[in-house]
Amino acid sequence: MKKYFPVEKTFIEKLLTRQRKYVKAVDNITFGIERGEVFSLVGETGSGKSTTGKLILRLINPTSGKIFFDGQDITNLKGEGLRKLRRYMQIIYQDPYSSLNPRMKVGEAIGHPLEIHEIAKGDKERELVLNMLEKVGLSPADEFYDIYPDQLSGGQRQRVAIARAMITKPEFIVADEPVSSIDVSLRASILELMMNLKEELKLSYLFITHDLAVAKYISNKIAVLYLGKIVEMGPTHVLFKEPLHPYTKALISAIPVPTPKLKKERIKLKGEIPSAINIPKGCRFHPRCIEKIKICEKREPELREIKKGHYVACHLYP
Repeated sequence: MKKYFPVEKTFIEKLLTRQRKYVKAVDNITFGIERGEVFSLVGETGSGKSTTGKLILRLINPTSGKIFFDGQDITNLKGEGLRKLRRYMQIIYQDPYSSLNPRMKVGEAIGHPLEIHEIAKGDKERELVLNMLEKVGLSPADEFYDIYPDQLSGGQRQRVAIARAMITKPEFIVADEPVSSIDVSLRASILELMMNLKEELKLSYLFITHDLAVAKYISNKIAVLYLGKIVEMGPTHVLFKEPLHPYTKALISAIPVPTPKLKKERIKLKGEIPSAINIPKGCRFHPRCIEKIKICEKREPELREIKKGHYVACHLYP
């Protein structure tokens, strides 16, 4: 799958050149998520994680490639077919302050998807919403039903956002950094809630995060993204026990540990992630890599299976 966004040019630039430039947000990636699995996408800001999540849900259209949901090709699905599918594919956004309509009461916000998908109205809708409020830990539910989002704390707002995503009984959830804007003291409880709901409702998650420690805690598999490309992918325990790509090693080395004696030496990366408009030639990570060899500057590595289920795109592993 690819997603290229065209870069808008000024009037003068249009006169001087006809060449189009693109932000290569997602650049030829392939992966699969099994039913009941938590699959995490990790990487720095600007690596293409959120764009990937939106592509899968068809919130934006891919430049090329295919998207399958439960065996069905949904890449070009439109209209009523796409509307019906959305009941089973939902998203939890990063910032509950912007993802909830400030003019809609909590009960309205959670119940709205039930009306859109013609699942319930009136008393039945209220009953389902109250039950969901209890499930996400907003109790007594009656006290939360008729208040506005600005009367809630950040953690409570995110529980409302989770309730809204779960109310249609979806099969698949994209969780786009759902705990990054919440106080550290509340993150564990939100993650625990999401895992409990996963088991109860038999959900599958695509979990997007820049925090490998969180990914380790909840994931079955992890894919590491860098500048629109998957550089390493595999089962969580394998990735942490035997990381192969220099970028993965650097991310793992940055995870805080409670006991200083267990802390390994931090791998410090050079500079910042490059622009997705002017991607470096060869391996796109080589300008920051401390293990690069000559071929890294000339040829882009392919994602290869080094061991069963463990993939890496690096010239150090031919």
